[in-house]
Amino acid sequence: MELQELGPGLVPDAEEAFVGNKNGEAKDAIAKAAKKVEAVYAYPYQNHAPMEPMNATALYTADKCEVWCGTQNGEAALAAASEACGLPVAKCDVYKLMVGGGFGRRGRADYVRQAVLIAKEMPGTPVKLIWSREEDMTHDQYHPTTMCKLTGALDAQGNLVGLHVRISGQSILASLAPQNLQNGMDPATFQGLANGGQEAAFGYNVPNLLIDHAMRNPHVLAGFWRGVNTNQNAVYMECFMDELAAAAGQDPLAFRLKLLKPKYAAALKAATDKAGYGKPLPAGHFHGIAQIMGYGSYVAGVAEVSVSADGVLKIHKITAATDPGYGLNPWLIERQVAGSFVYGLSAALYGEITVKDGAVEQTNFDSYNVMRLDEMPKVETVLVPTHDFWGGVGEPTIAVAAPAVLNAIAKATGKRVRNLPLMHHELKKAS
Repeated sequence: MELQELGPGLVPDAEEAFVGNKNGEAKDAIAKAAKKVEAVYAYPYQNHAPMEPMNATALYTADKCEVWCGTQNGEAALAAASEACGLPVAKCDVYKLMVGGGFGRRGRADYVRQAVLIAKEMPGTPVKLIWSREEDMTHDQYHPTTMCKLTGALDAQGNLVGLHVRISGQSILASLAPQNLQNGMDPATFQGLANGGQEAAFGYNVPNLLIDHAMRNPHVLAGFWRGVNTNQNAVYMECFMDELAAAAGQDPLAFRLKLLKPKYAAALKAATDKAGYGKPLPAGHFHGIAQIMGYGSYVAGVAEVSVSADGVLKIHKITAATDPGYGLNPWLIERQVAGSFVYGLSAALYGEITVKDGAVEQTNFDSYNVMRLDEMPKVETVLVPTHDFWGGVGEPTIAVAAPAVLNAIAKATGKRVRNLPLMHHELKKAS
């Protein structure tokens, strides 16, 4: 990755940004394009919303501190306990229990520190701390908010010859671990859009490409949220690919397959074949597709949706293909994929945290909704292992849930939704 020259500090100005992926001359290709396509997308703050709020039990004495808690980072919990009680790490023990729902939230140990500080006031007395739902909702480290401007260049034959993706918004590392920034840049911002690597690389062959990040960090703490940055990056890229295909007068699948690298294409083809993409569907049903690489795995999804005459969305089925390299336990992978769609679809439908007068407005599940059982679609999983690497399965497919549904909605209604959550949008068919 390279870094364009910055002015004072770590925040680029309007013309400068951290470059995460570049080849050729995207701006020149766009200027000379037979057709230019442009769109702006946005993604909100989101809460982790675990069923079990933050909690820990601590016991402090003059020469020992013990903590019992669910945690996604035992080392951080141990360090927080030691710092809070003033004893060396050798005199502190953290017993890791069932996590109670984490999704990235329990990687931070603020609740452990609070429990130990209280226990230190009552030496020898076990102290059990349980946050209220309201405390949990309003003291999160939220999924970061970003916007994205995408500009594509098509030649006279409808080929994608240039692409500029400008992300603007928060950096998780700048919020939580600034020491891990690379010359001011947050490489994790480019998950799913990065140049090369085995973790989350960009899958399309575009001759002139520029993907950059204009970092803007407000006061709201950002954190790792299940799927992290692949979630919004898949929405931006995969919805825009449908827009490019429409501008080129081509089918979204055929348009992608001309551009995708082999393993990305294989995952997408496996998902579309299983879903029967291109074959007749029940009246009023439509397919939307999406793909991405995340956490070392190649994943794709096909959503089948309908929108009633009065604008009610029904997600009937999602078919997902996953190439994690080795599929050691297919039964477990199927359940991880289904579980990831619960999370991804909840975010797409309802997930939004808003801030007013310096405070989070959503305080419980009445104002921060999640999917209910009757909203959950049928999930079919296709495992397409290539037996040449080890990838993840618990987080990658979250990212394809929202863009696949959004692309299907666009087909069903003629409307293109470019910002989430869907609860804010009128989905009646365009007249």
